[in-house]
Amino acid sequence: MVYEPRSYRKTAAPEGLVCFEVVHKETDLLICAAKDLSPQAHAAILSARDEIETYIASHPRFAESYSPVDVDTGAPAIVADMARAGYAAGVGPMAAVAGAIAEYVARALAEYSDEVIVENGGDVFVIGRVERTLALWAGEEGVRGVGLVVAPEMMPMAVCTSSGRIGHSTSFGAADAVTVLATDASLADAVATALANRIRQPEDVDLALQSAQAIKGVSGVVATVDGRIGAWGAVKLAPIAG
Repeated sequence: MVYEPRSYRKTAAPEGLVCFEVVHKETDLLICAAKDLSPQAHAAILSARDEIETYIASHPRFAESYSPVDVDTGAPAIVADMARAGYAAGVGPMAAVAGAIAEYVARALAEYSDEVIVENGGDVFVIGRVERTLALWAGEEGVRGVGLVVAPEMMPMAVCTSSGRIGHSTSFGAADAVTVLATDASLADAVATALANRIRQPEDVDLALQSAQAIKGVSGVVATVDGRIGAWGAVKLAPIAG
């Protein structure tokens, strides 16, 4: 696994929005909204992380397990969402953490901006009424010049990506990238991780797409490995610069 700087952020220029970065510990977000909402975003990050970290302090297995984990009835909503997503995808709950935080922050900022895009290391949550095209990124050697269109009627929508070749997250596969669409970002993130774990060669793409269709709540999937690309569901691809 090779970590790559988030150079793709330099190309982010959604029409009509102001983009800014907010970083706290491991959480590194690119946010686009009607105006700079850095203070509000930072507060939302702190709140989300506090709920997760406080729960982990008394339930360490939540952070350590690569398999689904039960949580207490009184667990914070973000923790419960991550646990449910883990069970749906067959992975540990922390596979959903980036998506969960992206959605948490986006929904908090929706109070101040009708259009919000939050990107957390390739996991994106989009709120608004304007069509957006998100670039599919699989590193310098992966598929380039392809965007995923998110129509207004699909929003709020999560677009989460996992890779076996780039990024800092753990993956047991070799996919260039697996991108999952769902209205629940925890689910999209967990399923992207699970599918990326299963893809080691081009022949695995079709099986991964088939398995995604059995998971309730998944709207669409795009998977790429060694130049092969497969898609299923509510996926509209469009050429983009780059």
